[in-house]
Amino acid sequence: MQYRLGVLGGMGPQATNTFYQFVIDRTDARTDQEHVDALILSDSGMPDRTAAILGSEAERQAVYRRLLADARLLEGAGCTCIAVPCNTSHFFLDQVQEQIGIPIIHMIRETARLLASRGLKRPGILATDGTIRTELYQKEFFAAGIEAATPSRPAQELVMSLIYDDIKAGRDGDPQKFAAVHQDLLAQGCDCGVLACTELSVFADKHHLPHFYTDAMAVLAERSVQACRKPLRDIFVK
Repeated sequence: MQYRLGVLGGMGPQATNTFYQFVIDRTDARTDQEHVDALILSDSGMPDRTAAILGSEAERQAVYRRLLADARLLEGAGCTCIAVPCNTSHFFLDQVQEQIGIPIIHMIRETARLLASRGLKRPGILATDGTIRTELYQKEFFAAGIEAATPSRPAQELVMSLIYDDIKAGRDGDPQKFAAVHQDLLAQGCDCGVLACTELSVFADKHHLPHFYTDAMAVLAERSVQACRKPLRDIFVK
């Protein structure tokens, strides 16, 4: 069987670019032919997921229908699994999964399983307002026996500023903002942190972060390599 990864991306474009680099970096390949076959759909015109989740039912349905159309396009093109490097879009993905015949690798569930396997109990979630308010991570972590924490209101404003004012605007991101958020998580007794927004994965790719943090998009990249039956590079195995 020929395995092919479908990447439903464009949310945002730089995060999709970083995700594909993660897949390349984590594949134990020495020739072109040993890498993951992938089809990348960068739907940068996708409406903002946070705005839709916090908005009207019509806005939510517009995002759902577009995600479903993209997933069907990837399925029809011969993809055998789909990765969506956008945390907030996972609000819609169980519903999308019901309508297609290939698996969507669920970034949030895979991250919860990883932290549970490490015995971690109180992760701090760094994510968009939409992801936080809909409790996407909190629910999956609770199911895995983990009690998640979220930033205080001032810290969450800094997280959103990093995501929208910095990374989505094409900037590298302000380390001082991140440092303040980090101190907020420590003050809440967190034993780890989760980069639960793919723009924060871009930030981490440009700035050295402590091992305290697990990057959900890196987990997705590793699971994508495994789903396509390719070996992981030892240095990245988790």
